[in-house]
Amino acid sequence: MTTLSPASTTPDAPGAPALLVALAVASLIVWGVLALSGGDAAARTLGLSLALGAVFGVTLQRSRFCFFCHVRDLVEGGDPRGVLAILAALAVGVAGYALVIGAWLPTPLPGRLPPDAHIGPVSYVLAGAAFVFGFGMALSGSCISAHLYRLGEGSPTAPFALLGTAGGFGLGFLTWNPLFLSIISEAPVIWLPHHLGYAGTFGLSLAVLAALAVLALAFARQGAAPAEPSPPLGLRRAGHALFVARWPALAGGAIVGVISAASYLRVGPLGVTAEIGSLARSAADRLHLLPETLYGLDGFRGCATAVKTALWSKNGVFVLGLVGGSLAAALVAGQFAPRRPRFSDVASGLAGGLLMGWGGMTALGCTVGVLLSGIHAGAVSGWAFLVAAFAGMLAGLPLRRRIA
Repeated sequence: MTTLSPASTTPDAPGAPALLVALAVASLIVWGVLALSGGDAAARTLGLSLALGAVFGVTLQRSRFCFFCHVRDLVEGGDPRGVLAILAALAVGVAGYALVIGAWLPTPLPGRLPPDAHIGPVSYVLAGAAFVFGFGMALSGSCISAHLYRLGEGSPTAPFALLGTAGGFGLGFLTWNPLFLSIISEAPVIWLPHHLGYAGTFGLSLAVLAALAVLALAFARQGAAPAEPSPPLGLRRAGHALFVARWPALAGGAIVGVISAASYLRVGPLGVTAEIGSLARSAADRLHLLPETLYGLDGFRGCATAVKTALWSKNGVFVLGLVGGSLAAALVAGQFAPRRPRFSDVASGLAGGLLMGWGGMTALGCTVGVLLSGIHAGAVSGWAFLVAAFAGMLAGLPLRRRIA
């Protein structure tokens, strides 16, 4: 089997062993969902979170959805498809969240925020953390969610990037208190519907996303998006398009937006760092490395971390489903291609992960938890993260070109 680039659409055909393993992984996920769904309300929530994670993992793997890679493809290759997919995910999610939040909180009264929505404080700390996160993405070659789905593909960098992310969370806990006491505690938590209403927020969000789409198309270069080869006709064509060929980028982005809204309605806002952060916080607590008090941390909205007291959490089973879904999809498509890590894989993964972990902890989430879920909810913190992380990615691209 061959290792694929994000734009590759012609993988080797999967063999029978790979298909059997994929079937086994899918069966385990289905069994887990059914087992959890037969319990009490908490167990049913875990089952639904596992199912959503699996669908999310399949979608990310099949459509190659990656915040950093999509931005890089536009900036360096003039291919706008990935960035348009991100904008589609944001637009669909904005519409979905508007329906959910409007039903739960018909009037956006001052002092009230929608339940559990990722609406965080806006400050120089958020901007700095997002910039560091974006630089870490460029250094490691992916965002955290992409490293998770590439873990299911056998990526040699992903394990080290995720290990570095956990270490970065540990550093974030050590620097949290002085940042909170000096800046974050006084930072405003801005929810756009408080100022523009639901209609104004919805209209402004779509207008900004449309303007960004026009800007992306303006930077596109003719011939940058290669034509995809025609698969066989009939049922084989349908099967090839669904299980082997790369899904259209816009379709993948739209599905991500739907999953985000569905997750908020039934489980909670999308995020992929809460479990990593909780594991890091629990380990640091056992080693007596945490400050005695993390001021204000547990009172903010976002990808919350906590010292683990239970084996399973909603975010934990979501991440397990994400990796399992990606693994099954990669096996079926013939895209499971592990190889021995090179020194550059280890170094860039650990260093980039460390930066993403510190940035994600300090910003209370990542490109999924703050950017995606935040913008969907109408949070200014989501837009601030988008701008600063984009700047960090641009700053890190020259270094990425040297080590790739």
